[in-house]
Amino acid sequence: MPIAFAPTNRELKIRRVSAEDKIKRHLNELGITVGGKITLLSSSGGSVIVKVLNGRLCLDKALAGKILVS
Repeated sequence: MPIAFAPTNRELKIRRVSAEDKIKRHLNELGITVGGKITLLSSSGGSVIVKVLNGRLCLDKALAGKILVS
């Protein structure tokens, strides 16, 4: 399921990032990697806030829809 629709405050495993290579590389540098852990903190309005490693990131809904978790 896309991270935007995941339950909040639960650690999830990243299964796939379906974005173009340039965006995948950037997300990888931020800690969003296949097999990594991510937690959805908030999903409201036009963006989502996620916890990755020891930091928080704000992603727009379009990008969040390309990050698939389980």
